[in-house]
This record gives sequence, C-alpha cells and structure tokens, in this order.
Amino acid sequence: MLVLVTYDVNTETAQGKRRLRNVAKACTKYGQRVQQSVFECEITSSQKLELIHELLEIIDSEKDSIRFYNLGSKYSTKVSHYGRQTHHPLDEVLII
Repeated sequence: MLVLVTYDVNTETAQGKRRLRNVAKACTKYGQRVQQSVFECEITSSQKLELIHELLEIIDSEKDSIRFYNLGSKYSTKVSHYGRQTHHPLDEVLII
C-alpha cells in the first residue's frame, strides 16, 4: 500500500534540528522523499506500524507532528503531479 508521510518538526533548538534529521532518516528507510517534509512509502501494514513506532520514539509530541495518509494499493488514480518531478516513480525500475 502507498502511505504518504508528512511531518512538521520544530527546529528552534539544536535538539529539534536533530529530531528533524532523524525523522527524515527513518522515513528514508521506508520510502522516498517527494518534497521537503513529505515521503511516499510503498509498505506493508506491519512496516507502517514499525515506521510509526520508530517516528514516535524520535519526535517530541508537544512540539512536533506527523501525519500518515493511507492511499491503498490502487493509488495510481489518486495521485496527480504537476511541475518538476523530484523523485522516481514507485512503479518504475530504478538502476543505481
């Protein structure tokens, strides 16, 4: 299933900047960045629970927030993109 993860981390302190880096690093393990604080993750339900748990360990719930948008398995008709594409489509082959 495709899950869109968005986050807003307060970066007024050094600890906040560290949390921001750690949230992005955790999301990178599960998906790809499509905008500054937005990741597309094609993951299973159990991977989603792992990601949620990992992110909740990182953030300060008094200062930061995370949102998960479940787009399901048939997401191709639910996503429209306009402008410069900064990521690789999830359903295409990527050779590194």
